[in-house]
Amino acid sequence: MKLSTSRESLLRPLQTVIGVVERRQTMPVLANVLLVVNDGQLTVTATDLEVELSATSVVDTVTTPGEITVPGRKLLDICRALEDGPEVKLSLKGDRVTIQSGRSKFVLSTLPAAEFPLIEDASMDRQFTIGQTELGRLLDRTHFSMAQQDVRYYLNGLLLETGNGKLRAVATDGHRLALSDTALDGADGAKSQVIVPRKGVMELQRLLEGDGAADVSLSTNHIRVVLGGIRFTSKLIDGRFPDYDRVIPSPDGNVLKADRDALRHALQRAAILSNEKYRGVRLEFMKGKIKIQANNPDQEEAEEEVEVDYSGQDMEIGFNVNYLLDALSAVENSQVEFGLVDPGSSCVVRAPGDKDSLYVVMPMRL
Repeated sequence: MKLSTSRESLLRPLQTVIGVVERRQTMPVLANVLLVVNDGQLTVTATDLEVELSATSVVDTVTTPGEITVPGRKLLDICRALEDGPEVKLSLKGDRVTIQSGRSKFVLSTLPAAEFPLIEDASMDRQFTIGQTELGRLLDRTHFSMAQQDVRYYLNGLLLETGNGKLRAVATDGHRLALSDTALDGADGAKSQVIVPRKGVMELQRLLEGDGAADVSLSTNHIRVVLGGIRFTSKLIDGRFPDYDRVIPSPDGNVLKADRDALRHALQRAAILSNEKYRGVRLEFMKGKIKIQANNPDQEEAEEEVEVDYSGQDMEIGFNVNYLLDALSAVENSQVEFGLVDPGSSCVVRAPGDKDSLYVVMPMRL
């Protein structure tokens, strides 16, 4: 294997895939990235056995095609440190790769490409195309409600559901829920669900920065998303996602409307003196206003009052303030709406009139 090209054409694909490379590996080859050189292109692939990421770039000259794995973070650090301008030459001799640029020379150890555990190309039985912007917004509106290391492993990911002409994303950790829809051509008919693991969701979010299209393919065990010269593949979580429709309350009459930023800032201020472990705040709903109270084991207290549009029944409910703040941050509107049933039921947070996204926060005892 032998090539020469610009520093940028090496650096860009490495930066794209490096997030998948774990710093601590169970297998030495997982610290490496797979380099494949042929037809004037360099393809860099990284994997952690759950998520696989490939990025392709055009190189100036390919003298000898080939493939090999090299330490990913070391190669990235070298490419970052090289001066921009001189041509970079990369060549394989024996079990060593040499990188030369100007007066700089580096020699890296390698492992055979045959040892690199690529995710097998499964037969993808469902495909659709969606704008990167739309898919990115869907993930942004919901990802924060995923669980982290929950024993209910199916909550440590995000549900993607197609059907009824839309793509729906749902995430829940058992204490709150986020749901968002976007229109999708060709998604009519029966509902189909997959659960994408947490790391896959976070990597996909990072990649969805362009204005182009995302080609999504699904199989029983994998999801694949192609974004131009980038190919993302992730295993799916094998489990049954909870029936989320059952936990979404239908508020009747007790609807509060408020300025989103005014309410968010008041909650942020009250949160300063909330219990650091449980993060609880008490919300007192009254006609025309809402009172926010927080205290902690040091007997310190905070109280905020915000003018709101509310004419429902008076009630007091405790919430985890972080869950409310996450929901308010996801609402893309200057106004926000809280839907309440009674002090023992969950609260629905959404933008007034928004039928595409909603957030459910369960109450907590204070």
